[in-house]
Amino acid sequence: MNIKRVSACLLFVALLVAGQGTAFGRTRTRHHHHRRHKQQAAPTPPTPSPVATVAADLGLTTKKPESAPWSIVALLTLLTFLPALLLCVTPFARLLVIFHFLRQALGTQTAPTNQVLIGLALVLTFFVMQPVVADVQKVAIDPLENGNITTMQAIDRGSTPVRNFMLRYTREKDLALFVEMSHTARPRGPQDLPMRVVAPAYMISELKTGFQIGAVLFLPFLVIDMVVASVTTSIGMLQLPPVVISTPLKILLFVMVDGWNLLVGSLLKSFY
Repeated sequence: MNIKRVSACLLFVALLVAGQGTAFGRTRTRHHHHRRHKQQAAPTPPTPSPVATVAADLGLTTKKPESAPWSIVALLTLLTFLPALLLCVTPFARLLVIFHFLRQALGTQTAPTNQVLIGLALVLTFFVMQPVVADVQKVAIDPLENGNITTMQAIDRGSTPVRNFMLRYTREKDLALFVEMSHTARPRGPQDLPMRVVAPAYMISELKTGFQIGAVLFLPFLVIDMVVASVTTSIGMLQLPPVVISTPLKILLFVMVDGWNLLVGSLLKSFY
């Protein structure tokens, strides 16, 4: 439901309330002056109510009023899939996996918190997807608002920039897997693949990339853990857990090399 239709519905409800209030006022006035104007009153032909006139002009009337509740149910159902769409067609999953690997490598169980990591992943996702959103706005949303194309045409046009973005970071092996599992005809090129094939292939490609980067992040911190454990064992400090010493050293190393700048910069450069 677009903005124009929402505004039309609100205007329709406002006129409905105003019409009911006017009708109630006219009823009280006729009751109060019934005896005075009984003989002078003349029958007038029925006129259509302003609510019905506005509804007809706005196209809100329908032959099947029972379809409106089902439209609302369908819209609310689609809204529940927005988080899944965010995970399936954006690099949000890759970024979040990498940040969780980094927190495990540092040895800090709750710092940064999950809310901070999710917020950082969302901001970076918006930054990466901004060119794609601009293309969708240009080829689909603007023509739809101007009335040049229909809703289905806008959906078809808007999916093209998103598909092109996903195909750039999807492995051919993953695409071949879902093409085989979907029993579809072999396409002439990646651009002919449907979204039901591209989206899951892109998802598992992003997960693999996130795990690869997370494993690389683990290596320098793993070396620090091994060195600290060897030193504490060799000098006989068996009662002292190595993590007590290694965790501050890892945090100090990460801060000294400006780890957040290096990590975020490397992640963003991988998309450009």
